[in-house]
Amino acid sequence: MTTGLLTDRYELTMLQAALRDGTADRHCVFEVFARRLPEGRRYGVVAGTGRLLDAVAEFAFDADQLDMLRSAGVIDDVTAEHLDGYRFSSDIDGYREGELYFPGSPVLTVSGSFADAVILETLVLSVLNHDCAVAAAAARMVTAAGGRPIIEMGSRRTHEQSAVAAARASYLAGFASTSNLEAAYRFGVPTAGTAAHAFTLLHDDERSAFAAQVAAFGPGTTLLVDTYDITRGIELAVEVAGPELGAVRIDSGDLGELANQARAQLDGLGNQNTMIVVSGDLDEFAIASLAARPVDSYGAGTAVVVGSGAPTAGMVYKLVEVDGRPVAKRSAAKASRGGRKTALRAYKESGTAVEELVLTGPAAPGPLESSLQVPHVRDGVRVEGLPTLTESREHLAQALVTLPWDGLKLSRGEPAIPTRFAPVS
Repeated sequence: MTTGLLTDRYELTMLQAALRDGTADRHCVFEVFARRLPEGRRYGVVAGTGRLLDAVAEFAFDADQLDMLRSAGVIDDVTAEHLDGYRFSSDIDGYREGELYFPGSPVLTVSGSFADAVILETLVLSVLNHDCAVAAAAARMVTAAGGRPIIEMGSRRTHEQSAVAAARASYLAGFASTSNLEAAYRFGVPTAGTAAHAFTLLHDDERSAFAAQVAAFGPGTTLLVDTYDITRGIELAVEVAGPELGAVRIDSGDLGELANQARAQLDGLGNQNTMIVVSGDLDEFAIASLAARPVDSYGAGTAVVVGSGAPTAGMVYKLVEVDGRPVAKRSAAKASRGGRKTALRAYKESGTAVEELVLTGPAAPGPLESSLQVPHVRDGVRVEGLPTLTESREHLAQALVTLPWDGLKLSRGEPAIPTRFAPVS
C-alpha cells in the first residue's frame, strides 16, 4: 500500500521551500512527545510502533500521485523529482511498543536530513495518537477487569481501518480477543464472537435460534439470552445445550443485577460451569462497578475504540536539533525543549518505578535505572529482532506492575510517576 499521500500539505510546502533554499540536507532531529496526559489518566501506553514502521517502509509517491500534486499546484517540478522514488533512508529510535510513557517522554526520535524526516510528521502522529489513546483506555479496562478476559468488539463504532488498529492496540493492552477478523489476518490477534439479536429474530422462536447455533458450534457456544425475556432465555438455552452450555451473554439492562439473577438461575438448573458474558457500552468505570458481580468476561466496544473519552494521545512532532545545535520553540503555551533526549526510568530496590528522567544528551542507566529508547530503523532499514506483538503485550503487563498503586487508580490525579528534565552532567 502506497502511503505517501497520508500527509498534510504543509509538509510538502516546507520540503519545497527547503529544497529551494538549500536547507533540505541539514541534519535534523525530531522528537515525538506528549506535553501532558489526557485528563484523568495516570500513564500513557506506547502502541502502534509496529504499524508505524510498516507504514514508513511503504511511504512513497507514485507517478499518478506526483502528477496530481503538480497539477494542483502543491509542488513544483524540482520537488516532484525529489519525491520520485523517495524512501525514508535515515534513523528512528524510540520507546519499545508496550512501554509506558509520561508527560515529556521522548517516545520517538527521527533523525536525518530535514527533507527525509519532515514529511513523516503527519503519518507518525496519525498512527501514534490513535493507537496510544486506544491502548491506554484498554489498559485501564484490563486493570478494572481484575483478570477477567475482555473481548474487543468496537468495529461497528469507528472507521473500518481504525477498527483494525484499535483491535491490535487493545490486544497489546491485555484484551483477550477481538471480533475483528482483519486484525486476526494482519496481526494474529485471537478472535471471538457470538451472535446478534438479528439471529434470534430470524427464527420463529428463541428455542429454534438456540438449537441452530448449538447444532453449528456445539453446546460450548455462547448464547445471547436477552432478546426477549432473560429468565426464559436462560431456561431455553439450558434446555437446548444442556449442562455443557459454554456461556450466556447479556447485552442490555442492569448488567450487575442481571448477572446475579443469571448466576442463581444457571446454578439452580445445574449449569454451574456455564459462564456469564456481559456487554453494552462498557468502559473502565462500568467494568470496575461489576467487580463484585458474578461476571466471567466482558465485551467492550465503543468506549475502547474512541479511547474512552480521550480519542487522541496529544502527541506532537517537534524539531529539537539542527546540525547538532539544540533548537526549541519558545511559545509559552507550546514550548519545547531543545536537544536530543535520552530517557531513563528510575526504580526503588523493590522494583517500583519512582521517576522518569529525560536528559539532554546521551546517558547510561545507573544500577536502579533502565534505558527506555531502542533503535527501530537504521539507514532506512528496520532493525532486526524488534519485539513481536505478543512480546510487547507481555512487556506492558510487566511494566504496569512496576507502577505505584496510586498510578493504577481510575480516579483523576497526577501522573503515576513524575518526569524530571535535566542536562547530562
